[in-house]
Amino acid sequence: MSDSLAKLRRKITSAIDLQSVVRTMKALAASSIGQYEQSVLALADYYRTVERGLGVCFRQVAAMAGTAAPPAVAEHAVSGLVVFGSDQGLVGQFNDVVAEHALATLAKLSGKTLVWAAGERVHTRLVDAGITPAGLFRLPGSVQAITPLVWKILVQSERPPGAARVATLYLCYNQPVARTGYAPVSQRLLPLDEAWQRQLAGQAWPSHNLPEVSGHHDTT
Repeated sequence: MSDSLAKLRRKITSAIDLQSVVRTMKALAASSIGQYEQSVLALADYYRTVERGLGVCFRQVAAMAGTAAPPAVAEHAVSGLVVFGSDQGLVGQFNDVVAEHALATLAKLSGKTLVWAAGERVHTRLVDAGITPAGLFRLPGSVQAITPLVWKILVQSERPPGAARVATLYLCYNQPVARTGYAPVSQRLLPLDEAWQRQLAGQAWPSHNLPEVSGHHDTT
């Protein structure tokens, strides 16, 4: 009887120690996430500023040319998909969910497609599903590493080595939602959506000091 009680005490002690370790890991993860949440808030303000600037450009181009010239598309251009996962601990089915959504997105695309994985774990999920990614991007370990990562993605996806130019680029990632925590979404990044351009062009400027576009309009 005493042996059974001793074993039970050891099990309870082990469970308490494990709970303490898990609590500590969660606290560390939460403190690390804070800097990225602040970055997201800052990017939201930056995005609104960029949208207003683009709206000015689109209005001026439309006024000068009537309609914007359609972008030239290469005959053998391909579609690209960048899948963003997570290499953090304690994320549950995060990578599985976004990988499954990426597979569903790929099934809707026609023609040749190229896939890039941002994160080693989601890269593994894609390989297990029969997808051979064209490249792997290491996820940033700090906010300061986000900009270099974006630059690498843009450069490598624009014209992959040995492949035709990527004419259409999609992003696949998990988006925060209120109740379930996150949900997978796909977004076309390039080419710019025409309805979105018209929407930005129709937005009123927030002050009476109207801006002007400087430089060459085509490059703007």
